[in-house]
Amino acid sequence: MLLAIAVTVFAGAACAAEPDLVSFTSGKQELRGFLFKPEGNEPFPAVLYNHGSEKLPGSKPEIGKFFAANGYVLFVPHRRGHGRSPGDYIMDNLRSASSTTRGQLMVSLLEQQQQDVMAALEYLKNRQDVNARRIAVAGCSFGGIQTLLAAEKDVGLRAAIPFAAAAMTWRESPEIQARLVAAVRRATVPVFLIQAENDRDLSPTRVLSKEMELAGKAHKAVVYPPYGVTTADGHGGFCFRGVDVWGQDVLAFLATALQQ
Repeated sequence: MLLAIAVTVFAGAACAAEPDLVSFTSGKQELRGFLFKPEGNEPFPAVLYNHGSEKLPGSKPEIGKFFAANGYVLFVPHRRGHGRSPGDYIMDNLRSASSTTRGQLMVSLLEQQQQDVMAALEYLKNRQDVNARRIAVAGCSFGGIQTLLAAEKDVGLRAAIPFAAAAMTWRESPEIQARLVAAVRRATVPVFLIQAENDRDLSPTRVLSKEMELAGKAHKAVVYPPYGVTTADGHGGFCFRGVDVWGQDVLAFLATALQQ
């Protein structure tokens, strides 16, 4: 599928309530996360949203309220070492590694954190207010990588929406490149790759969408016009505050992918 450039306009519904702080178990660790719930009749479809490399990811209120206002439970689990969850912070480990070992260490640490993503998915599946047959996974930056790692697994997901996956690490890490190419070739669900034109590096969307096309995997790829004025705006800012740009496209993608 060819890369596209599009502009969308989203008129949001009323804001949802504040999120609940919840706990879930990953291996022997008790981790925390924030859960936004819509109003209406249960069970709801759900989106598991993976934060990036930030040490204090918070609840992602812009994203949480957007999805909840549109009828989705939105769960933002804090992976080990981030925010409300215990453990070593991934960026501390990466900064202390040598340039020759950093790429492979990054893959290893992200694979370890993928265990937390799977634990968060199990938590969602077991909630009575969530329709376990209608769950998607999404995320930004490192969270976009986590989203693609989840998309290759046959774990009952219905769709994956990676924002800016590996945009900050692609050039410096051939190990990450190889891991994500392998992941998209094995994708088990439709994938919607999203970036803004002024993100740091558009190679991930270009390369991974081409790999999915060659592999015959269902996907969509959109590079939106520049968001804000800096690469930071085009990276995390676009993920978290750009719902008026990408919102309608994401909702349409989910409506199709999550059909029963």
